[in-house]
This record gives sequence, structure tokens and C-alpha cells, in this order.
Amino acid sequence: MNSLIATYGRPLSALFLLLTALWAVGLIALPQAVMIERSLWVEERDTSVELRINALYSSLELKRFDLADAKSEARKTQVAEQIATLEAEIKTLEARESAPRKVYTLSNYTRMSSLHFTIFLKTIAYALCVTALSLMVCYPVAYAVAHLAPPTRAALMMLGLIVPYAINELLRVYAWLMILDYQGVVNTLLAWMGLVDFEARTWIPFLESSGSVFVAMVYTYILFMVFPIYNTLETLDHNQIEAGRDLGAPTWRIHQRIVIPHAKPGIAVGCLMTFMLSAGSYSVPQVITRGKAGDWFSQLIYRQFFESFNWNVGAAYSFTLLATCIGFIVLMMRLFKVGIRDIAK
Repeated sequence: MNSLIATYGRPLSALFLLLTALWAVGLIALPQAVMIERSLWVEERDTSVELRINALYSSLELKRFDLADAKSEARKTQVAEQIATLEAEIKTLEARESAPRKVYTLSNYTRMSSLHFTIFLKTIAYALCVTALSLMVCYPVAYAVAHLAPPTRAALMMLGLIVPYAINELLRVYAWLMILDYQGVVNTLLAWMGLVDFEARTWIPFLESSGSVFVAMVYTYILFMVFPIYNTLETLDHNQIEAGRDLGAPTWRIHQRIVIPHAKPGIAVGCLMTFMLSAGSYSVPQVITRGKAGDWFSQLIYRQFFESFNWNVGAAYSFTLLATCIGFIVLMMRLFKVGIRDIAK
């Protein structure tokens, strides 16, 4: 704080702190508080009165048709009296009708069906698989760029990773859709090799398996894994690696005892970001599989909000996913024995 004041002065420092507080409250704390509060209540209303009013309105419409079709004056008078009776009863019931009451309860969390709970567990398992695959792919790349490749080649490798991300994420997902489609690039190559036949419709249905989602997600979120690992490995003194080799340590031992312990903060950050992005991803599984490989939990949340219009259950589902991600953060920090300051570096 003192260094901030010394650098920018009190007015600018106060402005920075005010903007930071507004950002934290307006974009983080307040939306989360509203979501949690919304998930903790349900609406209760007297449905019997509402159903009775709807039935009376239906009867009223029929009576008005009868009045229009009535031929004799006696019949018109009789129907008019019935209409007046119905209108009076509707007015009385509408006066008794009360607004829905907010009742605070945990039922939005406990009402999750077995199917939805299975989808939730499957989504968490799939997100863990995507995280593990991303780590397996990105760790060698980050190590190669940081310590093996010459500066020019390392710059080209990083540029090759960054350039595709100048394209919108949705376009990158659609690119994988065209690659893995029934008559996409991969199946076309297999047909050219004589392994599949388009006319016999014997192509390989890549889009009907979760593996296609894994591939697309690893590609979509690769930078969120490779950059944190690269940033930590770049600070590793290469002399330590050379010392390990001079002492006769094999490559796997060098990574186990020197490289991985130094890269723990970057690995933790990469795993956290990749897991949370994968668990909350909506566009990738929706576009890639087109619903043919089963739903992800994010798709259930979307439907609760925008198709069922049940915002209370949607908020409960969202908070359940958020709590799971927070639990994963705590687990990764304990597993890698890193703290907030280590991750912030």
C-alpha cells in the first residue's frame, strides 16, 4: 500500500482501490450472493384457487358463446344471469388470490434427480480427464520451449500456439466439428485409404463419443495449461538440470526431483484453470457432439435458466458446480503443497 502511494500519490491510489473494490463487489461478490440467495428459496402459492379461477374463465367463455347463439329472449336472460354469477365468483376468488410466498428451503439442492446427479458426476469425471490429458500434452511442450529449444525455435513454437487463439473460440470449436464430422477431414482421409465407405455409410462416428469432446477441449484450453507451466519452468536454473545429469540421474529422475517440484505452482494453476473451464464449458460439448454423446452439467444449467425458466433450481445447480470447483482448488493446493502466494507468482 505504501509503495502504491509512493508511486502514484494518494488521489490515484484511492481511485485504484475504489475501482478494484467496485470490480470485486459488482462483478464477483454481488452476482454470487444473488445466485446463492436465489437458490435457497422456492415460491409457494395456493394452486387450488388459481385452478378454480382458470376453470371459471373457461366456463365464462363458453357462456358468452351460448349468449351469442341464443335465439329467445328467455334463453338470453338465463345465460346473462349465469355469466353475471360466474363473473361475481371470479371477482371474489381473485380478491382471495394471494401473491406467491418466498419460502427459504434447501429443496432446490435436494430435489436433484438421479439422472441429473449422474450427469453432474460424469461432468466432473470428464473435466478431470480433460485436465489430465492437457497436463500430459502441455508439460513436455512447456519444458521443450523453456529449456530444450533454441530461442528462435522456442519463439516460433509459442507463436504457433498463440496465433490460433486470435480466432474466436466458437470458430475453433466448429473447426473441430468439420474435422471430426461424419464426412469430415478425418473420415475423408480414412475413405481415401479405403478404411471407410461413404456410399455404404460406414464412416466412424467420432462425434457420438466423449473422446471428441476431450480432443476439442484440450485444444481449446491448451494455452491455459501451457503458459503457467512455461512461466515457472522458465525461472528454473538450467545448471540444476545439468548437475543432475552430471551425477548420473536419468531423465525421469531429473524431472521427478528437480523440474516438477519447481513447476508445482504452474502445474497447479494450469490444472485449476483447465478443470474449471472444462467443467463449466457449454459451447464445446454442445457443438461437437450435438447432444449425441450425452449432456454435460453446464447444458442442464442452461436449460433450467432459459428453457424451464426455473431460475431457483438453475442457481442451485450453478452453485453446486461452483462449490465443486472451489473444492478442487483446495485439493490441488494441498496436493501440490502450494499457497495463494505461490500461485500468484
